[in-house]
Amino acid sequence: MSQIALAASVSKDAQAYDLWACALVRHAYVDMSEHRYRHAAQMLGAAERLAGRGDRNLSTRHWVASVQAEAYAALGDLDACEHAMERAEAVRDLSADSVNGGWLRFDGARLAEERGSRYVQLGRLDLAEEALERALAQTALATGQSYRRRGAVLTDMAAIGAKRRDADQVVAYGKGAISLARASGSGYVARRLQGLCDEFGPLRRDHRVAELGAEIATLNAP
Repeated sequence: MSQIALAASVSKDAQAYDLWACALVRHAYVDMSEHRYRHAAQMLGAAERLAGRGDRNLSTRHWVASVQAEAYAALGDLDACEHAMERAEAVRDLSADSVNGGWLRFDGARLAEERGSRYVQLGRLDLAEEALERALAQTALATGQSYRRRGAVLTDMAAIGAKRRDADQVVAYGKGAISLARASGSGYVARRLQGLCDEFGPLRRDHRVAELGAEIATLNAP
């Protein structure tokens, strides 16, 4: 039995609904990593029902909703994604002790960039740019762990440029993300940038974009 399945089993036996819901969310993450988005959405629906029976002072149900938004975006369901993001944003109505610092850390601090990333997935570039600009303002003084957040936002802005076939936007934001990936040593940002390369399409013929791709390759080199 995997650690995730064991956690779900123990939580179920103890009727610890918040822990049980979180275990199902982690199951859903595995499904999404393997592109089984519909199955992930079903798992997250079960997690949502469990979180609804949990501690109303905790942010469990809001975290579930934020992950549901990711699954719905991958399925191309804009309305369901937006409804899920609205439920996630209600976390701001909770008190400061809604995050326990251990198994539950969702406080909504990254919702602007998450919303922007979901809109990029859905191809709603106008909405994505608006959300990501808010996220850039929030991370303007990025230091330490915030490098990872800002690097991911810059990568999404570059991805918008790629979808618009705007080489200037791709290069400007892509170089910024590369700098932060190097400064932080973040493998997460490096992987996001590798995904950006898949979006280049015809822009690969632009020598600046080709050079950007070569720089990104060095980040992922062993």
